[in-house]
Amino acid sequence: MRVFSIVFLSVAILAIVGCSQQTPEEIIIDSSQPQGAFVAMQSGNFVEQNGTGTSGMAALGEDEEGTQFLRFGDSFMTNTATGTVTVYLSTSEMYQADPANGNPDLFLIGAVRSNGENFFKLDSSVDSKFTHVILWCGSANIPFGYAELN
Repeated sequence: MRVFSIVFLSVAILAIVGCSQQTPEEIIIDSSQPQGAFVAMQSGNFVEQNGTGTSGMAALGEDEEGTQFLRFGDSFMTNTATGTVTVYLSTSEMYQADPANGNPDLFLIGAVRSNGENFFKLDSSVDSKFTHVILWCGSANIPFGYAELN
């Protein structure tokens, strides 16, 4: 019986000591967000269109790893209730769709999901011909706003 008590006590001590060691915290890096500091190379303020409440700032830049991003600042606002506000880079402030052939003057970025700061990771280097950010609502078929990048 005494041997059993010693074995049980030894196992209990090992279990407590083994469980008290902290495992290192796993760090997950979100590659859709800038790594390190974001440096803006061009920026501009949004101009509201069609009473949508669009305001704030857009900036095109890169993170410390050289990945390009489009950033909407903390004060960015637009009417996101439609759920279909799409972001484009453009060669002008006008959204000009060409459903038959696409439009080489538009570069689809993605959808706006919320007001406030947003980052859009760009898969490739953006051609310097793109001078504007356009917010377009496909369901209403109207522009929500644009920002000229300088």
